[in-house]
Amino acid sequence: MIRILVNFLEALLNTFYRQRIYPRFFVLETIARVPYFAYTSVLHLYETMGWWRKSDWLKIHFAESWNELHHLLISESLGGSRYAIDRFVAHAGAFVYYWIIVGVYIMAPRSAYHFMQLVEEHAYHTYDTFLKEHGEELKKLPAPDIAVKYYREGDLYMFEEFQTTHPTEFRRPKIENLHDVFVAVRDDELEHVKTMIACQQPDAQETFHSPHTANRPAIPQSIADAINEQTTAIAREAVETEPVEMT
Repeated sequence: MIRILVNFLEALLNTFYRQRIYPRFFVLETIARVPYFAYTSVLHLYETMGWWRKSDWLKIHFAESWNELHHLLISESLGGSRYAIDRFVAHAGAFVYYWIIVGVYIMAPRSAYHFMQLVEEHAYHTYDTFLKEHGEELKKLPAPDIAVKYYREGDLYMFEEFQTTHPTEFRRPKIENLHDVFVAVRDDELEHVKTMIACQQPDAQETFHSPHTANRPAIPQSIADAINEQTTAIAREAVETEPVEMT
């Protein structure tokens, strides 16, 4: 079922947005926010009912949603949401996926996290291909103000919060042009992949902590190995042809 959901999303993007890259990013980022909202909704319910309380998970998933929001704002600043049809597709898709992921997260949390891992892997490859094919053009274009504010001047606590696998120091992207912006966005997606992998581990409830937790124990070696193995494979993987025309 999870693979079907991801394949449907990829088919939607490849069918209707093959040559419209910024609207594609807008639709992708609108829907990519939804699982994190679904996770926090269910976790808030569990906390309210007294079934389970884990503030670290709420903070991390909110920070991930906050990060995806700024990816969305960047795509909007580049004209991705200009047309009503694109807004309709994005919002309708987000509504449907929200309720599906809520149900999956209640019944099988690891499956819900695996879904998001696959979505973030797709996003990583999409941005990586875009950078490879349009890198020189992007270096000549200015960075949107919203990107500068988020990555350099904004609430960096929130930017750090989803970087759960950094034991000593956090990423601080340079933002001097549009190329730098999409490098940062691409690298964000890989951070999300790492977090989703960590959340799927059998002992995640005991080992998964906010990076700001005082005296946070080191990530168990088994989890670090699983993250390194999968993310290294993602980075090396031959990227499928993606629609990267800037129209």
